[in-house]
Amino acid sequence: MTTTAHPGTNGRGTAGDPGGIREGDGPAPLRGLVWLVWRQHRLVFGVLLAAVAGGAVWCAVLRGQMAGFIDAHHIAGCSQISLDPRCAHTQEAVSAFRETYGPFLRLVEVGLVLLPALIGLFLGAPLIARELEAGTDKLVLTQSVGPLRWLAVKTGLPALIVLASTTALSLVYSWLWQVAGDEVSGFYWYSALGFDALGPVPVAYSLLALAVGVLAGLLQRRTVLSMGVTLAAVVAAQVVLAQLRPYLLPTVTKEFKNGRPAQLADDAWLVGQGDYVRSGAHLADSPCHASPGYEACQRAHDVAGQYMDYHPASHHWPLAWIEAGIVLAGAAVLTVIAFRVMRRRHG
Repeated sequence: MTTTAHPGTNGRGTAGDPGGIREGDGPAPLRGLVWLVWRQHRLVFGVLLAAVAGGAVWCAVLRGQMAGFIDAHHIAGCSQISLDPRCAHTQEAVSAFRETYGPFLRLVEVGLVLLPALIGLFLGAPLIARELEAGTDKLVLTQSVGPLRWLAVKTGLPALIVLASTTALSLVYSWLWQVAGDEVSGFYWYSALGFDALGPVPVAYSLLALAVGVLAGLLQRRTVLSMGVTLAAVVAAQVVLAQLRPYLLPTVTKEFKNGRPAQLADDAWLVGQGDYVRSGAHLADSPCHASPGYEACQRAHDVAGQYMDYHPASHHWPLAWIEAGIVLAGAAVLTVIAFRVMRRRHG
């Protein structure tokens, strides 16, 4: 027994519905919306994915060259000024390493630090603002996809691509930094650029920038204005958290008695220092200054030595995850606000 398909049905559905997808089938409009979002922003997505591929290849080559230089000159763990006897005659080699590879490391750091702002400017801010400004959102919202579903896809696909791309770039740079970070290159983990380029921090700020751009676009409804607001907000967040960073985790205090050299490890982040008296009290502002009567002044104030408050290298990753958690929480709050704004406007 054979089955004859009615004309126009292709043997799969009703007339006028060649794909067999009815108006009430939900997944089809959603799949179409995902494709639409990809088509609309494929240039930015392509640039981001190309940056990941190119950055990974470049960092792999650079890592091999740096590792070969370090091994050939035996300067692993050596800085320009080091108390380690093993590094006694390596100052010239360390200087040559920094002159050769320092600019490349700085370029990668700057790129990762600027990446969140670029994502906010060229992806987050135009994502919704351009639709609202051109009025194309009205056409999409007349289809079977509701406003909240539309916003979810419009933000979800870019968020996934940003998450994957920035995570890959951060991992590649962390892999590169393991070879020459801190002492040899002078690019310490606690520097403003170094901290913002390593681990989860650039990933978190990139997602925050995307969330800021989406909310700014919903509220401002103008692309250029939304870009300005996004840039200002992302830079402000980075600056404020950089100031709060030393206090996200309790510091370690080390005391040096008078007559002993006061020096920390090269990879230690000095946060504060001063004098301490025999009673144990710490004086942030030293009562004595270098002068012919310095020792007499110390005895008069009962100064027993110096103290230093610092973050050791072991604090790097806890501090990074704490800051990233704060930034991601901010991104989540802004995303919730964006959905509430959309619901209030469109029901």
